[in-house]
Amino acid sequence: MLIAHLPAGYLLGSAARQRSAAPGIMTVALIGSVLPDFDMVYFFLTGGKVHHHDYVSHWPLFWLGFAATALPAISRLAPDWLPTAAVFFAAVALHMVMDTVAAPMLWLAPFDWSKFELTTVPATYSNWIVSFMLHWTFVLELLICVTALIVAVCRNRRVGGRQQA
Repeated sequence: MLIAHLPAGYLLGSAARQRSAAPGIMTVALIGSVLPDFDMVYFFLTGGKVHHHDYVSHWPLFWLGFAATALPAISRLAPDWLPTAAVFFAAVALHMVMDTVAAPMLWLAPFDWSKFELTTVPATYSNWIVSFMLHWTFVLELLICVTALIVAVCRNRRVGGRQQA
């Protein structure tokens, strides 16, 4: 996915905010939805020799282990923050699922190095971004973005209408 991670995080955060008034829900949904891609910094610093999905920040089992450790601790030490932490890890998981649509992911790393993806985007054009943008999976990204925009506009109308009344 190229452009839909943050809008998907917004949709997740919007849904979570309707169910919980826990602090920072939207913020952590947005951060979690893009956090695995912070490995792009290292990817570019090393000259892009290894696909960034091969880094530990894109290993679902790493995040599952982190969540399995953090959530019980948060539940015990700061229970009011549990919904916020759960949304954070859900957003990270959403990122992994979205990446799996059209890019190879190491779902079982470090125990199995098999890569999983639902479809392969062929390098039809010399620029990989153009190949992604002209592949049918980019329509899914656009749908996520449009849906997030509609949700944001509807939310702002509701909030603006309440403030004016």
